Amino acid sequence: MNNKQILLVEDNPDDVALTMRALKKNNIANEVIVAKDGVEALDYLFGTGAYESRDVSKTPAVVLLDLKLPLIDGLEVLERIRKDKRTKLAPVVILTSSKEEQDLVRGYKLGANSYIRKPVDFIQFSEAVRQLGLYWLILNEPPLS
Repeated sequence: MNNKQILLVEDNPDDVALTMRALKKNNIANEVIVAKDGVEALDYLFGTGAYESRDVSKTPAVVLLDLKLPLIDGLEVLERIRKDKRTKLAPVVILTSSKEEQDLVRGYKLGANSYIRKPVDFIQFSEAVRQLGLYWLILNEPPLS
């Protein structure tokens, strides 16, 4: 059993279900924490709000971050992640349906580790999730602090 958590920041319940199905299909059994908006994602990461009792020394193995989020958008979430010493090294993969070039450029400028456009087709999406899991949860070696 792997203790590495995945933080999925996604407001669309259909995309959450699709991502969970793709993870299960690819035998990625990591615990998935779902944040439905930018505020909830930041609360989870920084141990505030509903997550004030969470041990913030345990950062997720990877943050899968949608851009078009209510309350605080994904790019602002990314910016706050990178500005805080506790989370600045956390792997962040933007997983979005946005085809806007400025989103891609700004995401990388703000420190995204990867930018993936969500494929519409489940088979393609499932393969993208399999590769994400293989790389970020198994192959990637994060720094200890």
